[in-house]
Amino acid sequence: MERKEPPANQEEFNKRVVHYRSVPLIELCAEGIKSHIVSAEKITVSFINAEPDSCVPTHHHESEQITIITTGACDFSVEGKLYHLEEGDAIVIPSNIEHGAYFSDKGGQTIDIFSPPRQDFVEKLEAVKKSLKK
Repeated sequence: MERKEPPANQEEFNKRVVHYRSVPLIELCAEGIKSHIVSAEKITVSFINAEPDSCVPTHHHESEQITIITTGACDFSVEGKLYHLEEGDAIVIPSNIEHGAYFSDKGGQTIDIFSPPRQDFVEKLEAVKKSLKK
């Protein structure tokens, strides 16, 4: 199919495109849980790498969350109930609901989407970026 639009110039490209793997890998809430974080005005996306047998402690936050399991498996704890998730599954967590996760002996990767943005994640990302500039 013929494209009618001109290609973005380098400045335009750099303003909109993020190669998330080039974003620093940040340890989040527990040992073995690290993430590449991309955030915008109204949304945060966290590309999580979870080591085998790692867990995300039970917590809650203002942001709504959708988690998509891209590799591996985990048991998600939501309001005291376990939900077994495997590759291709997604779970929706409403605002301020207690939740956590237990990854399998194979670990896994997830994509976590938050709206509004997770300010604690944004702050961690900014702190890491700042330390890399020194």
